[in-house]
Amino acid sequence: MIALVDYGAGNLTSVRKALAAVGAEVFTPAGPADLATARGVIVPGVGHFGSTRTLGQAWRHAILDRLEAGRPLLGICVGLQWLFAGSTEAPDVPGFGVCAGMCDRLPDADPATGARLKVPHVGWNTLAMPRPSRLFQGVPPGAHVYFTHSYAAPLARGTVATSAYGIEFTAAVEEGLVSGVQFHPEKSGQVGLQVLGNWLGGIR
Repeated sequence: MIALVDYGAGNLTSVRKALAAVGAEVFTPAGPADLATARGVIVPGVGHFGSTRTLGQAWRHAILDRLEAGRPLLGICVGLQWLFAGSTEAPDVPGFGVCAGMCDRLPDADPATGARLKVPHVGWNTLAMPRPSRLFQGVPPGAHVYFTHSYAAPLARGTVATSAYGIEFTAAVEEGLVSGVQFHPEKSGQVGLQVLGNWLGGIR
């Protein structure tokens, strides 16, 4: 069973449907103790980074326990940003800290051309893949995925996919058993399902 953590940061219905489409059995833990039986943990999320404040020490310890037991963690959108040290959107809220660096707001203008950019960044964008990764097996470079975000993670040691909107940012990261995607795989058609299926395959 995959634990889909509900910390009040968005609608889990579409994520649950996408996971069902790739054959995952999913439950929503009522509290950190319920993670003890999870074979994998997903932290989704949309909106403000401050919502991750709900993921306090009890949740962090429970997730770390799962990682130490060899069970993987996947962050989606704000869930990916939470894997980093934090975000300038809510400077007083620490991230999980698996990945180094702070998430920051996307620019209002393209630094190269000066062209105005609408923030949040909403819509389809392409992926570049600087190195092979488990998450993107069977996904071609240049594949389109769906984003909706105002803040983004910097390029990091574990970055396995990037995208660009004024600046280049981390679209996906892998650090051992920890993975994250800035885009919404549940809204990214067959490519998104392939990514979720690849993650699930690592558990099976």
